[in-house]
Amino acid sequence: MFYLLPSYCQVKKTPGADYNVIEELDVKVEMRDGVRLSTNVYRPDVPGRFPVLLTRSPYGNGGKGNRFAHYFVKRGYAVVTQDTRGRYESEGVFDALQSESLDGYDIQQWVGKQPWCNGKIGTYGGSYVGFTQWISAPLQSPYVVTMIPSITFTDFHDEVYQNGAFRLELWGLWSFEMTTPFNCLLDSVVKQPNDFLMTLPLIDQDKKLGWKIPFLRDWLLHQEHDRYWDRTCIGDGYSKISTSICNIGGWYDIFLNATIANYIKMTNPSIAPEIQKKQKIIIGPWVHEAGKRKVGELDFGESAELNSTELMTRWFDNQLKGVDNGVLEEPPVKIFVMGENKWRYENEWPLARTKYQKYYFHSGGNANTLSGGGSMDTVQSNDQKADKYIYDPENPVPTIGSMGPYDQRSVETRSDVLIYDTNPLREDVEVTGLVNAVIYASSSAKNTDFTAKLVDVYPDGKAIRICEGIIRADHRNPSSPPSNIEPGKIYEYKIDLWATSNVFKKDHKIRVEISSSNFPRFDRNLNTGNYFATDTTFIKAEQIIYHNAEYPSAIVLPIIRK
Repeated sequence: MFYLLPSYCQVKKTPGADYNVIEELDVKVEMRDGVRLSTNVYRPDVPGRFPVLLTRSPYGNGGKGNRFAHYFVKRGYAVVTQDTRGRYESEGVFDALQSESLDGYDIQQWVGKQPWCNGKIGTYGGSYVGFTQWISAPLQSPYVVTMIPSITFTDFHDEVYQNGAFRLELWGLWSFEMTTPFNCLLDSVVKQPNDFLMTLPLIDQDKKLGWKIPFLRDWLLHQEHDRYWDRTCIGDGYSKISTSICNIGGWYDIFLNATIANYIKMTNPSIAPEIQKKQKIIIGPWVHEAGKRKVGELDFGESAELNSTELMTRWFDNQLKGVDNGVLEEPPVKIFVMGENKWRYENEWPLARTKYQKYYFHSGGNANTLSGGGSMDTVQSNDQKADKYIYDPENPVPTIGSMGPYDQRSVETRSDVLIYDTNPLREDVEVTGLVNAVIYASSSAKNTDFTAKLVDVYPDGKAIRICEGIIRADHRNPSSPPSNIEPGKIYEYKIDLWATSNVFKKDHKIRVEISSSNFPRFDRNLNTGNYFATDTTFIKAEQIIYHNAEYPSAIVLPIIRK
């Protein structure tokens, strides 16, 4: 039975007070539909009311001796961790992300009414656990005061599909891992992940595994942002959120775009000024684990390290205990500028002083491969010859490394990759902000993909990925329903490469790669114009990239002048 403390005692100890910890594990908290979710409560061993830190996770609620929970309890907080529906000791069926809004609100209400809670809740966690914070925030629990969501998202459809392309490696493998039967090792089933991910049709991948994944099939059957996704999207709910929020993201994180979008939406002029003032964003040079100095093939130095526990302590002490430590007086945007490898505060995002510069593509029709004749500069092209390549879905351009900074030269030797370089830079060039490529292209196919990648080329030839993007041809117009293209017709494609902050150093070169695949990061476009998830046939496509006065293909870089 859950032990209830007297409601009249108030805690007077300082933020650094050292309490002993009482653990109450696997408390079954009932949701509105009667399903009971396994909840662990960690609290100081004295009567009284405390601010509460709450997290909800599908990866396990921490169990006995939870070091993170103990750290905060000893400093005068109660900590509540919960297994999400259908995970570990919680009842119900795990239907990824679908129930997190109402379940999140219900546990917030339960916590706020407990006699050991002083009426103030702060939420924390990253990735899926960050989503569980955001998605319940518009329901306006009166107890939730502040949030620290990191490396996370709020519109799940836009994470599953990037401009029409399915993020196969991320969500395919995640779905497999989250549904692997007990005592079954996923590695014994998926021995060659890339080969496995090439299974056709995509919708039958779970058959190859040997167990059903209903939610993965649902995702593959709902390519468009229809009502299926409503429960996994905040939509216009940002105006209902009144908490302070400290967002944490990484330039190479799989959810970078969403992290930035969330900050922008919470600082939009439509948001009340007093709420806008309580929004922060921190972006480091990280992938999907904030705080490391070594990422991919680069070491960003000691300054890139982040002690997330210290950050959370400072934030929660200020927001939940009223400690005057100046955290809200600091500028709202803190970014790590790669290349210089230094942190910098800014007052807004995007930066008001940004100058958007187009770098136009040039070649004599021979930009294929690293040894081709492609170049780019700020002078608009008037080339007579376009660049051509054959995209073969049976032999897609492979993804190199994870989302981090990896040397791309091994794919730059392929004839289906176009390379456009600047001359060696005469001075440092800082690129900080949103990056977009605008290309004019035709295809022999009814539907196909185009990809773009921004690369930092070192004097020794090393070609480090900075950011990248993709667009599916039938999604070329985001304001209209998807439609196939007419073979041979020239279309404009705007490719969102997300964002970065990188100084291209003197004597480096700025490079852009253009191709039609990045597998298995994205599913292969089979070029047939049929529905991607059920198609089993594929054809090769001849792709033509134009760069002349009428069709000035270019990349648009956000330049920050010193």
